[in-house]
Amino acid sequence: MSTPAGRARPVPPAVLALRRLPNPRLTGIGAGLFAAATMFVLACADWLLFDGSAVVFGVLFLPVSALTAFWVRPADLVTAPISVPIAFAVGIIPISGGSGGFGGQMMAVVTALAVHAGWLYGGTLVAGLIATVRKVRLMRARQRRMLLAAQTARAGGQQQPQSPRAAGQTPRAAAGQAPRAAAQSPRAAAQSPRAAGQAPRRRQR
Repeated sequence: MSTPAGRARPVPPAVLALRRLPNPRLTGIGAGLFAAATMFVLACADWLLFDGSAVVFGVLFLPVSALTAFWVRPADLVTAPISVPIAFAVGIIPISGGSGGFGGQMMAVVTALAVHAGWLYGGTLVAGLIATVRKVRLMRARQRRMLLAAQTARAGGQQQPQSPRAAGQTPRAAAGQAPRAAAQSPRAAAQSPRAAGQAPRRRQR
């Protein structure tokens, strides 16, 4: 059934729920800090609740990657696919299970990154796709604004030449009418003495 023209189409509940979510605009550094801090906190919660499950950590990494790409400001969209892998590496430290000092911990982190590289690539791909779609939409909106500005400039350029012509015709008409009025005034002045001379003659008769 088609909706009447006067009524607006109902908005789906999922779209309304997404509109209610916060929509901040983070810088590139802010988005990286957000992703790293969030993944570290989620990894600590995973270590406490699920004994450091890599699957839980990977599943949680995907929405964090998406939010990072959504919340970064348009000028720093390129940083989203870069900051997300760094956040994964920071967050995997609590669940890597390393021991034996700094060297042993780093080896455990590198091993965990190599073993769970699928989640790392998946989250990076999600962030890259969202950033690419946002960039394409921004470019299209910019092209539309440029086309509208060009059309407005063309319309203004077509209307502007008409005003100088009208302004040029007005002085010419005024200049042409002024000598005519000046030429007519001496004629009227010449006619008035003649009329004045004819009046005494009529009286003498």
